Amino acid sequence: MIQLHDRHGHFIRIAHNELSVSHPDAVKKILLSPLRKADWYTIIAFPDGRYQNPMSTTDPKKKIERSKNLVPGYNISNLLQSEAAIDDNIHLFRSWLDKFSANGQPINLDQYFAYLTNDNVGEVVFSKSFGFLREGKDIGNTIQNSLGHNAYVAIMGFYGWLHTLLVGNSFVTWLGIMPYGHIIETAMNSVKDRQRNVDARFDLMSHWLRALDEHSDRMSVRDVHAAVFNNIAAGADTVACGLQSFVYHMIRHPTAWQRVRDEIIGAGLLDENTIVSFTDAQKLPYLQACITEALRVFGPVPMGLPRVVGPEGLYIGGKPLPGGTIVSVNPHVIHQSKEIWGPDAREFNPERWLSEDSAKMQKYWIPFGAGYASCPGQNIARIELSKITATIVRDYDIHLVDKAQEWKYKAYFTVVPHSWPVYVNRAKSGQ
Repeated sequence: MIQLHDRHGHFIRIAHNELSVSHPDAVKKILLSPLRKADWYTIIAFPDGRYQNPMSTTDPKKKIERSKNLVPGYNISNLLQSEAAIDDNIHLFRSWLDKFSANGQPINLDQYFAYLTNDNVGEVVFSKSFGFLREGKDIGNTIQNSLGHNAYVAIMGFYGWLHTLLVGNSFVTWLGIMPYGHIIETAMNSVKDRQRNVDARFDLMSHWLRALDEHSDRMSVRDVHAAVFNNIAAGADTVACGLQSFVYHMIRHPTAWQRVRDEIIGAGLLDENTIVSFTDAQKLPYLQACITEALRVFGPVPMGLPRVVGPEGLYIGGKPLPGGTIVSVNPHVIHQSKEIWGPDAREFNPERWLSEDSAKMQKYWIPFGAGYASCPGQNIARIELSKITATIVRDYDIHLVDKAQEWKYKAYFTVVPHSWPVYVNRAKSGQ
């Protein structure tokens, strides 16, 4: 898509009725406008169409109404009630890094980031991790199967009628033979365990169950189940990709890793027995610039974000687009646009976020989408990314096994990097 836009300009026809748009006005006129989402999004209602969630809802007004029931739980102050549990998971993650550091063996960080982010989803939603870090493996191939589901929705979302006929219907749900049945089983077992856990903290399930009690006229238990399914299916892959992008680009940059470490040391965050808090990490401007740049140069969503032009039509860059046209904005295309970011758009340059133009650039930074359909779980991502990256940089030196090797990745609904083994070493205290 990036190459096509480089070659042909702002408008690329990618289907008989869909245009990919890279004009600088696309974010404002498409994503920040109340345009209906394209029908592709309906596949996000799984296991079948009875389980609607804000992401699967294409009508803006209905989406906003449905979000009212669920979004308050995603407030930073509410999510931070799970910070201690996230810290426990990061301690477990560090124990694996220490193990690989001690034996000198390379580690595939993509796997262990996946274990960490999935366990964090369990803690934030259910007050209970799934146990991936404890076991050090993909229990029941759950994570691997979720990647299959990731690929399935990316493709079958364009063939909604076929998806409904084959698997996305109540009969197949009743039979329990869905291709993503592992997600449903994991979610339902976790919901049952959570309801029996009287000692659970006030987690996301608590917020959603309270909303169900207070607003039974506008939501049902299926809304809660749909929110749980969606968080398990998508809440870990995106953060794992962000963590990989951060480490991969930081260790290939000549000075960024040490500069962040110096910033952490300068802030007095020296206790290696603790995990850097979200509050402290937020006060580290160069770290935050590096996180922001990592999500810009290689974000978790490689697909276009399709919307449908209203009957009144739409003008972008002087081009009239008739009503009914599907227009999509690809975050990777926008983030790599030299027109927007300058000649170094495809380089990892955290300094750009410390310049006077950073506020202007922010409106083109869309790793979590934009407007009414932006990702509701982005605050979870911000908490995890800030804490985990700060702690890793403070405590470890990381180097590619083959410094000349570039990573590989697959583009599904989310992008999945792999094949970049690294050596991890404990950093010397205070250095």
